[in-house]
Amino acid sequence: MTWEVLSMIGTIAFAISGAIVAMEEEYDIFGVYMLGIVTAFGGGAIRNLLIGVPISALWEQGLLFTIALLSITIILLFPSKLLKHWQKWGNFTDAIGLSAFAIQGALYATGMNHPLAAVIIAAVLTGSGGGMIRDLLAGRKPLVLKSEVYAIWAILAGLLIGINWVQSPIELYALFAVITGLRVYSYTHGWRLPIRKVEMN
Repeated sequence: MTWEVLSMIGTIAFAISGAIVAMEEEYDIFGVYMLGIVTAFGGGAIRNLLIGVPISALWEQGLLFTIALLSITIILLFPSKLLKHWQKWGNFTDAIGLSAFAIQGALYATGMNHPLAAVIIAAVLTGSGGGMIRDLLAGRKPLVLKSEVYAIWAILAGLLIGINWVQSPIELYALFAVITGLRVYSYTHGWRLPIRKVEMN
């Protein structure tokens, strides 16, 4: 049940995120649906390829595809006045998707008895992969590659699950809330990772 709930939460959050970004970039309706679907499922597809899950497993998620399509349709029908507030709430939706999918990816990898490093990588790819694809298709610099603290929270989720500090459903939901809160706190307060610039003569 925990797995299914997190999958639904992440799918809704990232489908909405992709759809809004597409509308900001003035994509047509087909583009809005495409970017929403790619954002919702891109991270999981990359994870599956790297940890040995057949890519056909992606097409067995009929309910999640339906949920994603419904979420995108609802956003398309939202009044323009409400969508203007997306800039304020967009990062929050992205934080929810990051947290839910990072935990889901880590659980997927531990269920396949992969080592700790693979669990962390699965968490990062599932949590941020869809967002990276979304940003690249929209011509934006991916959040995960900026100095902004983003993927660190997916790494933390993968680490805690990989070392079995978080196991029960209650603990997983608590971790989801904590990771979401940390992501929101970090962008609200402008936390940044160090950067190294190269001077070009």
